[in-house]
Amino acid sequence: MILNESIRAREVRLIGANGDQIGVKSRNEALEMAQNANLDLVMVAPTAKPPVCRIMDYGKYRYEQQKKDKEARKNQKIINIKEVRLSPGIEEHDFNTKLRNARKFLTKGDKVKVSIRFRGRAITHKDLGQKVLERFAKECEDISTIETRPKMEGRSMFLMLAPTTEKDK
Repeated sequence: MILNESIRAREVRLIGANGDQIGVKSRNEALEMAQNANLDLVMVAPTAKPPVCRIMDYGKYRYEQQKKDKEARKNQKIINIKEVRLSPGIEEHDFNTKLRNARKFLTKGDKVKVSIRFRGRAITHKDLGQKVLERFAKECEDISTIETRPKMEGRSMFLMLAPTTEKDK
């Protein structure tokens, strides 16, 4: 923001300290009015014709903005991505253990990346891996939505699950 002597416009539309329109004034007149009120002249709309300036306490304004920004950051939800690795020939018990972990992550609100690593000749049986991933997604469908369908990337195939939100239900 441009303030006080840095303002180059000859004429400005002036807004008072309490928000009322004062009108079009010369830059020097506006600066004088701001100094008499012990406040700053701040350009709020430089592209308008004539530019719009406001008389305000700029330090207080910046402090309030920083407080709002800090509050907004505090309310942000950070989404983590957890990974669960499977193999194409996974046994029932191992599958259930991995499934239990993924469900725990999803209920906490984290996204889950389910991946299958193909080793050796197993790469020739991509259909087995895809079936395992689809079964995994089906088991989690009550608490999650599929964000990315199963796809190959190098020697591994993966699927992304996101927790279901209230609006999805």
